[in-house]
Amino acid sequence: MSEIIEKIRLTANSQIFVLTGAGISKESGIKTFRDQDGLWNDHRLEDVATPEAFKRNPSLVYEFYNLRRKELNSGTIHPNKGHLTLAELGKTFKINIITQNVDNLHEVAAGNSSGSIIHMHGELTKARCLGSSAHVHSWTGNLDSTDVCPDCGARMRPHICWFGEMPFRMEEIHQKANQSALFVSIGTSGEVYPAAGFVSMFKKMNKPTVELNLEPSRNQDQFDFAIHKPATVAVEEFKEILLKGLQK
Repeated sequence: MSEIIEKIRLTANSQIFVLTGAGISKESGIKTFRDQDGLWNDHRLEDVATPEAFKRNPSLVYEFYNLRRKELNSGTIHPNKGHLTLAELGKTFKINIITQNVDNLHEVAAGNSSGSIIHMHGELTKARCLGSSAHVHSWTGNLDSTDVCPDCGARMRPHICWFGEMPFRMEEIHQKANQSALFVSIGTSGEVYPAAGFVSMFKKMNKPTVELNLEPSRNQDQFDFAIHKPATVAVEEFKEILLKGLQK
C-alpha cells in the first residue's frame, strides 16, 4: 500500500486514463463474452459480430443486439459500486474513461456530470447509418431492416465496432493518454487489441500503470501495481489509495 502511495502522487484535477472492460459490468448482471455462461455460448462471433455476418444474415444480427438492448433497458441492470466509485473520483480528478463496454452504465453512474467517456467499441443505445458513419442516433427500441436514418433515409445498423473493424475515436483516445498522468485498467482480459496495448503506451511514456481485476490479465507483467479482487472492491480500495496520496 505505502509503495503505491509513494509512486502515485497526484494533485487535484490530475487526469487519469481509465480503461474499463467486461469485468466491471459483469457485477451489474451483464454477461461477458468469455465466461463459461457468456454470450458466445449461445452465438458464434462469426454469426453476430462481424460485417460479414451482417451482410449474410442481418436479421440474426439485429435480433442479437435487440435482445441485449432490451436487457439493458429492462430496469434490472444498474451501475454497481465500481461505476459509482469512478464517478465519485471524478469530483477530485479528471477521469478519462475509455470503455470497451457497449452498455451505458458509466453514463448512468455519472449522471449529469458525465465527464469524458469514450466507447471505443460502440454503444447499444445508438444506431448508425449505413450511408454515412457520421449519422449516429440515440436508439432505445428494436432495430431492424425497416428502420431508416432520420438524416438521409439509408438503412441503419447497430452502432457497434465488430471484429475486423477499427475501434472508434482512436485519435482522441491517444490524446487523452498523452494528457493523463496515470493509467488504470479495470476488468479487462488483456487479450483484445488495440486496448490491450494501452499499458505499453503508458510504460513508454514512463507513467505509472495499475491493474484492478478479478484475476491477473494476459499482460499483467506490464503493470506497476495490481489489486486482484472483484471490481466493486478493487476500485473502492484504489480510490482510498489515491485520495490518501493526494498532494496539496
